[in-house]
Amino acid sequence: MSESPGRLTILQLTHQGEGAGSTQSIFSLSRELAQRGHRILVGCPAGTLLARTVAVTPPLEHIPLDFSQLRNVADTIARVIGDQRVTLVNSHATRDRRALTWLRWRRRLPQPFVVTRRTMPLTLPPELIAVGLTADRTIAVSTAVARALRRRLHPGGRLRVVPNGIDLARVETPPSPEELALAESALGNSGRPVVAVVARRKDQQILLRALPALERPVTVAFVGIRPDDELAAAQAAVPERHRVVFVPFTERPLAFYRFATIAALPSRIEGLSQALLEAMSLGVPVIASAAGGNAELVYSGETGLLVPPLDPAAWTRALDRMLGDDAFRTRVARAGQTLARSEFTMSRTADRTEVVYREAIASR
Repeated sequence: MSESPGRLTILQLTHQGEGAGSTQSIFSLSRELAQRGHRILVGCPAGTLLARTVAVTPPLEHIPLDFSQLRNVADTIARVIGDQRVTLVNSHATRDRRALTWLRWRRRLPQPFVVTRRTMPLTLPPELIAVGLTADRTIAVSTAVARALRRRLHPGGRLRVVPNGIDLARVETPPSPEELALAESALGNSGRPVVAVVARRKDQQILLRALPALERPVTVAFVGIRPDDELAAAQAAVPERHRVVFVPFTERPLAFYRFATIAALPSRIEGLSQALLEAMSLGVPVIASAAGGNAELVYSGETGLLVPPLDPAAWTRALDRMLGDDAFRTRVARAGQTLARSEFTMSRTADRTEVVYREAIASR
């Protein structure tokens, strides 16, 4: 069957797919593109969160892939592209972009492919340049990511900025009673303000080191991680007036924002944080490290507070200011909510992504 004009068959690829903001971003973008009439295949390891979510969200189609060996997965991807008559491939992580680059070099990938860079780049310049020159377009999810890529000599002519977007329907769906009960049970009912950190392992130890100097008692909830040795050592120095809670990964973390006084993100690697966007869209005031793409969401003093990333004393001051000034907290929460819901919608992200896809197709 021939494809209708304007309809694309798009293969979204990631070797990851577990609990992370990128997983939600890939899924939300895929669903939005499918709602626009495109056929969307999602290639990722079987059994991952992304695979399970796609499997129950028609018309999205899951393609199980094993990324343990580059050549084998590249061969499988090539077969899928041919059998499914894929128009364009979008890579979202390291191993999948390497597989696509390998195929292109061996003249087995005539179809256009796009690379999306979701975090601040750690790739060494030789590999970054090689992939950047091979991919038809590279999407950076923030200006900060794009600048960092250019500093590492990524070719600028193929680089485009497409900010992440939020799925408003997802964040507006009320948590189930079970989800609320889980969050309430984890947080307790101490009457302390709640600082929620919904993130995989980042710089959570810096926030813990800020607590001894914070006189106002708080509950700090790290949602999505278990304490490692570094975190346990930092927690041991936290005074008893504070409560620290580690909540193992949950597929439904948004219920914690319903109890949060503040959402915090101590992280230096964010491209454009899905967790910050979701907190802001729900009207939770935010504090974040002044690093990566955070400054493109958090205008310090206007839509939240930015803090020097590795400075516990600065985090103490930011927490004290936000917790101690109800009017300020309300003002930045409203401004952050307006910004997130107007400028960072999934509809706008999909619009811009489609433009990049069409550019990549035209370039072939």
